[in-house]
Amino acid sequence: MKIERKLAILAQAAKYDRVCGKGKEEIQRKALHNDMRDFIFYSPCASGRYVPLLKVLFTNYCINDCLYCYNRRSNDIERAAFEPQELAHATYELYRKNYIEGLFLSSGIFKNSDYTMELMILTVQILRKVYGFKGYIHLKIIPGASFDLVKKAIRFADRVSCNIELPTEGSLRLLAPEKSKNDILGALRSARNYTLELEKHISASTQLIIGATPETDKTILQLSHELYANKLVKRVYYSAYIPINSNDILPQIEQPPLLREHRLYQADWLMRFYGFKAEDIFEGSEDLSQDMDPKMCWALRNMHLFPVDIKKAPYEKLILVPGIGPKTAKKIIKARREGYLDEQGLKVLGTSLKRARNFITIGGKPLPKEPPSQKRPKKAPRPSSKQLVLF
Repeated sequence: MKIERKLAILAQAAKYDRVCGKGKEEIQRKALHNDMRDFIFYSPCASGRYVPLLKVLFTNYCINDCLYCYNRRSNDIERAAFEPQELAHATYELYRKNYIEGLFLSSGIFKNSDYTMELMILTVQILRKVYGFKGYIHLKIIPGASFDLVKKAIRFADRVSCNIELPTEGSLRLLAPEKSKNDILGALRSARNYTLELEKHISASTQLIIGATPETDKTILQLSHELYANKLVKRVYYSAYIPINSNDILPQIEQPPLLREHRLYQADWLMRFYGFKAEDIFEGSEDLSQDMDPKMCWALRNMHLFPVDIKKAPYEKLILVPGIGPKTAKKIIKARREGYLDEQGLKVLGTSLKRARNFITIGGKPLPKEPPSQKRPKKAPRPSSKQLVLF
């Protein structure tokens, strides 16, 4: 099989893994030639830039038969596998021609976890040692791989990940009986421990599928909070369940639960950057509101903490206000040291006054109600003069 065909098959097989973020399809369409779009993925980074990566599986052969997975053993799909030298060379050529800045490499499992992990490591070892590749490498840790192989993977990678996929052991037994939560968490612990030993700045991440099993949002976020608290991952990615396979056990849905996924990311943000715990976000409920973001829900349940005086409140209280994030809170503190701060000034600093207005005062004075919109109402469409046809 030609390398171009392998790339097309194994890039398609990798598209359901979200641990390098959601790609920017508009950039993808504009930036690449037609023959490159299928296997180069634009991944978001913290600076707001989108970085082109070769995102592929080493192979889509797999000994596991997870019910939700496109690459499951029993699916009748075209299969392919790279040779380590072959994939390393292809990656370097794309990098040399400035098509990509890095590699995201995952894999199905063939033979066993260690055998697959060894081939993936050999690929990135050739890339680094033989080709002198200086780009970014995100390497998937295969659950059940030995500690020695995890250590070797970390030496060559900039980021590693191991996907938990389903939030509870019971759900894994139901939909992915060959997988073990202990193997997955063990791989993440090995990565954390060796990273600390090396004093190397490398982060780990994981993915949870949302909506394939009946766990509540609270159960999902409690797991995420535990992962963050134990420093097993820097980031949890949430992936709305996409119905790919037919099975009576799987939920029968037409559209993936994208709004639920979005709300989980918002709540996750509160835990990572605002100091919230899962219990703070829910306070008696089991699922996030679909109608309102979790920060606004929390604020409305805790009105006794508001209003906050913008001119006096410390950073810890400012970030609790809907419409004020960490960056804006820091700007407000800096601005009030330097001089006068009014409603317009808050807007310039990045405050969403529409959201914050009812939760703040300026020097003890509440903000005036939002003025009515100056936009003209849309004209009603004219009735059609066309004669209706009855038969």
